[in-house]
Amino acid sequence: MESLRELYKIGAGPSSSHTMGPQKAARIFKEKHPSARRRRVELYGALALTGKGHLTDWIIKRELGESSCEVVFLPEINFDYHPNGMKFIAYDDAGKQIGEWLVFSVGGGDLKNLNEERVAGNLLYPHGNMADILEHTEKNNQTLLTYILRAEGAEIWDFAMEILAAMFSAVERGVNSFGTLPGALAIKRRAGDIYQQYEKTRDFNTLIFSAALAVSEENAAGGEVVTAPTCGSSGVMPGVLYAYHKHRQYPLPKLAEGLLVGGLVGNLVKRNASISGAEVGCQGEVGTACAMTAAAVSHIEGGTNRQIEYAAEIALEHHLGMTCDPVLGYVQIPCIERNALSARRAVDSAAFALLTDGSHYISLDDVIQSLKETGRDLHPHYRETALGGLAKRKARK
Repeated sequence: MESLRELYKIGAGPSSSHTMGPQKAARIFKEKHPSARRRRVELYGALALTGKGHLTDWIIKRELGESSCEVVFLPEINFDYHPNGMKFIAYDDAGKQIGEWLVFSVGGGDLKNLNEERVAGNLLYPHGNMADILEHTEKNNQTLLTYILRAEGAEIWDFAMEILAAMFSAVERGVNSFGTLPGALAIKRRAGDIYQQYEKTRDFNTLIFSAALAVSEENAAGGEVVTAPTCGSSGVMPGVLYAYHKHRQYPLPKLAEGLLVGGLVGNLVKRNASISGAEVGCQGEVGTACAMTAAAVSHIEGGTNRQIEYAAEIALEHHLGMTCDPVLGYVQIPCIERNALSARRAVDSAAFALLTDGSHYISLDDVIQSLKETGRDLHPHYRETALGGLAKRKARK
């Protein structure tokens, strides 16, 4: 598996697949063809269907130049490799084509070329599934945290603290922001109002809800968030970790440990299934975020390796089949509320697992494979195309 540095990324919302990935691709293409006078970018499949609501065209034009870049939406063109395809074309002064690049935004801000191997080799970690990790750690009397640190090196601590700071910064910006979110839905920000209720009641759940909403609203507004594992699911982990810090006074280094342990779960889903809503639905985004957060909470609460694995399994299992049906293509409905509710579910999943010895029938690896199969079976209308589900019903009104 790749480093956790490739999972947790700091960037602008509202979508790691639709903004961070295309922005990165545009920057690469611009550097490769600096003399181009004009550029055309074609967006395909799900990327085209929800690109307007996700600000894909805006971020590409901002990177390549508003006056010299044309973005074309072609939803009828689809590739089996991945639904988030895009083609960059460069032209010289005479209008002659001088460059072309077909690339795919496969989730979490990552890019792949057509038919490129989706799963990287064991770059840092010697194992590719949780069963092997558990066997190895038990044989060597290691915690999952020790396993991660031996793979990543001690310098991962500074990275984890940087990611945690970025998460908490997004929470604090969000709870101090009011008004409406950009876009045709005119969604009212609620994190600030709910946070004010927390200040009166000091209720732990209220703080979780407000903190998770805060990050999701910041993401919807194009603010800076952390992919955990994606922008669309960026509120779950920060919401919970912030509540554990502010309400229960857990120290930052302990929370950074949880972030690393949760990241291991995210990496397993990314490697063996997908974290792309356009490929497997929201089970791959919010479902994975919930599993990551459940693992993090189980760790900081003193759980064993088996209890941590069970917490992640519970959280992910009960998100199987979750669709991605953003209304009008915005990362707002149902995304924002979904982050808040799944944040609480992560805490409950950890609490349940910690009541047991960690033994259970269905493994995390089993659930990850089920996620992959379920995502493959989901009708495309329920995979970030805004053609079915809630999005379809809203479109009728």
